[in-house]
Amino acid sequence: MDSFLGVKISRNAHASTHRFIEYFQDFEQVEIVRRLFGEQTEEVLRNLRVEFSGRRGYMGVSNNDGHIIISAQYLNNGDILDIYLDIIHELVHVKQFLEGKELFDQHYSYVERPTEVEAYRYTVEEARNLGFCDDRILEYLQTEWMSDEDLTCLAQALNVKIDVSVR
Repeated sequence: MDSFLGVKISRNAHASTHRFIEYFQDFEQVEIVRRLFGEQTEEVLRNLRVEFSGRRGYMGVSNNDGHIIISAQYLNNGDILDIYLDIIHELVHVKQFLEGKELFDQHYSYVERPTEVEAYRYTVEEARNLGFCDDRILEYLQTEWMSDEDLTCLAQALNVKIDVSVR
């Protein structure tokens, strides 16, 4: 499956910290990642750290130093396409951190936070590049902490159509 994406993702994580490129190879070749970091792509990815956590969950970026925190269980057992898209999403947050943006601005709800909307824009663009239909993108966007109203709000902001006859 990884070869379909053009990247290699090692799925044998344990609670520890590593260099990004040890577990996520060839992301410097992904066009959308190159657009994010430009000429600094290789340097950013080479210097980026990932922390594999023993806690349940998905992924996030540390607001302290900009490294990516990933649930080892999610990496080892999650859907490979969702993991790939989550990495794209978190790399947008890494770029935002490097630009000095406030990643967790509490003045906004999660689905209206400018940093989240920007990260999801890149992710939805990449999902479309992979051939995802709007229903599959909605499936990707839906999280357990997001209400139906939140999902609708986010989908509208991202121009993802919701088929109300199915929901």
